[in-house]
Amino acid sequence: MRGEPTCPKCGGRVRAPGLFADSWQCAAHGAVHPLQPVLPPSVEALGVVLHRSEVPVWMPWPLPVGWLFTGIAYAGDDRSGGRATAVACSGPGPLGGPGELLLVAEELGVGLGARYAGVPGPDPGPLMDVDRPPHTKILAAGRPTPLWHVGGVPADRAVFAGEACGLWLWAIVWPEPSGLLMYDELVLTDLRDAGAEVELVPCGALSPRLLEGPDPL
Repeated sequence: MRGEPTCPKCGGRVRAPGLFADSWQCAAHGAVHPLQPVLPPSVEALGVVLHRSEVPVWMPWPLPVGWLFTGIAYAGDDRSGGRATAVACSGPGPLGGPGELLLVAEELGVGLGARYAGVPGPDPGPLMDVDRPPHTKILAAGRPTPLWHVGGVPADRAVFAGEACGLWLWAIVWPEPSGLLMYDELVLTDLRDAGAEVELVPCGALSPRLLEGPDPL
């Protein structure tokens, strides 16, 4: 059964626009862009989000050896389009064992990245020491993109954040040692620009990370 939209910040129930409000409403967070139900990994699911998204749909491309696309979600509705996207990939970690990477692109204030990172939101700025040099740099849409560690995250993950294409970019990696992946000349492509190559994306099983998040506030 297809699930219902939820709050991107807390996972709580949201109320659809109606007579008294022209936006989706969360009891705890007010007006939000609703998080749509997670889509299992498939080329068709990618196509749905690519068609609707107003923000990048980031994926390492080419994927690291042995890695697979393992699910996607977006926040927004038919009227607003996707205002945040979350793409999951899974594969062998740099130090052995399984690793998982979740890439979130979002507009200011959406709060989806903070939810998956397990930190107070909605944005990473207060948790980043941007007065110091970035911890790593990646290529995003062909541009060098600095990323900083996000502080105060749960011990089971490593979280990096920065700005790409004028929007927040979060990279959340499990387990924490697999954060080494972010130092390995990672190249991100906005799949909205990938054309027919999207059909070549290898798909795995749905990542449970996309279904996780803190308890509703």
